[in-house]
Amino acid sequence: MKKKRWPNYSILKIRGTRITTAGKWVFYYILIGLIAGLGSIVFQYLCQAGLHIFMDQMAGYRPPPPAGESHLFQPTNTPFSRWMLLFLPALGGIISGWLVYTFAPEAEGHGTDAAIDSYHNKGGFIRGRIPFIKTIASAITITSGGSGGREGPIAQIGAGFGSYLATKLKLSDRERRIMLAAGVGAGVGSIFRAPLAGALFAAEVLYRDPEFESEVIIPAGISSVVAYCLFCLVFGWGSLFESQDFVFRNPLELGPYIVLAIVLVGGGILYVKSFYGVHRIARAAKIPNHIKPAIGGLCTGVIGFFLPQTLAFGYGFAQMALDNQLPTLLLLGLALGKILTTSFSIGSGGSGGVFGPSIVIGGALGGAVGRIFHAIVPGIVSQPGAFVVVGMAGFFAAVSNTPISTIIFVSEMTNSYHLLLPSLLVCSLVFLLSRKWTIYLKQVPTRVDSNAHRGDFFVDVLGTIHVKDLMPHVRKIKTVPEDMPFSAFRRMFSSTDQHYFPMVNKEDRLTGIFSINDVRGIIFDQEISDLVVMKDIANPDIIATTPSEDLNEVLKKFTIRNLHRLPVVKDEDHMVLLGMLDRREVIQYYNQRVEQIKSTHHGIDIESDREISRLKSIPVKEALRREIQTIRADMPITELRDFIYGSKLNSFPVVDGMGRLSGMLSFSDCKKAFSDNAEETLTAQDIATSKVVTITEDDSLFLALTRITQGDFSVLPVVDKHDPKKLLGVISRRDIISAYDDIVIKKGGRGRFGA
Repeated sequence: MKKKRWPNYSILKIRGTRITTAGKWVFYYILIGLIAGLGSIVFQYLCQAGLHIFMDQMAGYRPPPPAGESHLFQPTNTPFSRWMLLFLPALGGIISGWLVYTFAPEAEGHGTDAAIDSYHNKGGFIRGRIPFIKTIASAITITSGGSGGREGPIAQIGAGFGSYLATKLKLSDRERRIMLAAGVGAGVGSIFRAPLAGALFAAEVLYRDPEFESEVIIPAGISSVVAYCLFCLVFGWGSLFESQDFVFRNPLELGPYIVLAIVLVGGGILYVKSFYGVHRIARAAKIPNHIKPAIGGLCTGVIGFFLPQTLAFGYGFAQMALDNQLPTLLLLGLALGKILTTSFSIGSGGSGGVFGPSIVIGGALGGAVGRIFHAIVPGIVSQPGAFVVVGMAGFFAAVSNTPISTIIFVSEMTNSYHLLLPSLLVCSLVFLLSRKWTIYLKQVPTRVDSNAHRGDFFVDVLGTIHVKDLMPHVRKIKTVPEDMPFSAFRRMFSSTDQHYFPMVNKEDRLTGIFSINDVRGIIFDQEISDLVVMKDIANPDIIATTPSEDLNEVLKKFTIRNLHRLPVVKDEDHMVLLGMLDRREVIQYYNQRVEQIKSTHHGIDIESDREISRLKSIPVKEALRREIQTIRADMPITELRDFIYGSKLNSFPVVDGMGRLSGMLSFSDCKKAFSDNAEETLTAQDIATSKVVTITEDDSLFLALTRITQGDFSVLPVVDKHDPKKLLGVISRRDIISAYDDIVIKKGGRGRFGA
């Protein structure tokens, strides 16, 4: 009869916990997607209403919509008025300027940069009011004629809710950053009907180099899909633009595409310089902040007076370029005018995005280049509209350093997937040629440069080193039998320099461990010598490491109990002792590994120097302990013995009658004096070290750590820099690690071991 097999309930419990945790996070990301989708719907309605009121009713201007959208309101009979177009952007500018600078100054400019800055430098935190102010101000700025895009405000709506939700749930800074990025992806993916690109954009736009924030992609993907579906349920399915089924078949066409790449780089540089040139002038101008967007709006209106196509969104004209319905000169004028109107509208302090205008500018430049080559070599360039699609992708890649997500963006927005090859070529070229310029100033080069990842390098390097790599440095030491009488141990103790004593049973298997601190109070007590065996003293709760464990975990164990050595045991049998691992050996091996990496990897060299510079930037006064135990210089040795054995510390400052530093006394100094049957007339000053290595409170933690490591000191006295005998406190390795963790790691958003 077969035995009935019962399920392993521990395994089922673990699996159930994992499913519950995954379900919780999926729920959060779906919720972010729902809010971002609702935000996109609200913003779309606001924009449609604003265009109807400002452009249609007041100015009689009715720009065409893209093929994937339609006007929600019936057009009026208001006659077209260029003079109204001249002043409407200024009106929108003064209203939005008042809103922004009164209630949320962070909402000025393009919102994506603010989200990037929050991710890297603010732990993903965004004030709750910002998305609301950004939404209203952007809608007023753009629909009154200002040139801007939708992605800035909608990115802040999604990011703001993600940040708010994480804050309310009391999640870590890392989790808040991920939820912020998920909100960005959801907002952008829904409003432009490009969910895949939205997720990739949220992960790619954070960095200037070609790097993705991998932990963001899946959360942003879930949120983006939900937001996209919700948006399309209201406004209909399909892409934002419609295009012919453009196909790349002729390799000779790559020549004109290379020319297009060069044109896009020139246009991108002009766009960035123009945008931030206006921004610098506006910042420097000594006029009230809320007036600056109005002046920028007036400059926008001047251009719109002569070229109305450059006002508001302009997506309808990008659609006409795709359909090859605009002449070459108008396309060039649209591109140049859109660069200027966007710079004046948003660079002056107005509110709106920069992705939307980039699509129009890139499409116009691409259309112009395509039409020119079609006129010269019609056999090679047969479809100028294909250059519009590639121009859209290439231009934004040039100004944003996001080549991969931009290719997917434009493919989803135009429903054109047959131009991936020329798009990849153009986006790669423009990225290489224009890396120096970016419209997103808050981007950082790589993860190494992000404050969000402070301390990662230290942990990552430690994670690649295992105890087995240090086995040649693992020391063989004397073990203590369980049944050894305390009197026998006292004789062993007097002839060894060991500080930690592993205990073994008759089979030589590890059963416990104790240190000098555990026996110091009774080491010279004659009354218990024959009554106690070492099994009564040793601690059976052993903190040990194995050859397969990485040094990140090993250093955590050192730090938790402030240990100096750890027993190394076999992986397969934790009762077989291999030796003892010293903390100094771990640190020295880590330094050697960093030096090896430095010689082959410049980026690591930079980060290693950065870790050192952080320690150099923190003064000792941030970490020193001011409440300390000191020993009087005239303390008799008989009194000193009781003091030392009653304390848990290993090193003490010795002070004179005025409380001034006169030496340092370690447990090793005392142990030698006590075991030598020293004269009863000796004092603490007689056996203390008079040449004391000190540090001042204004010196750096790096200098303190260097002196502690070089001298293998337990603590270092901290003295006044003007009076080296005036004792202010002491500092230890543990104090330095704690200060580094509190000041750099936790405030940097990690909240994990990394010192």
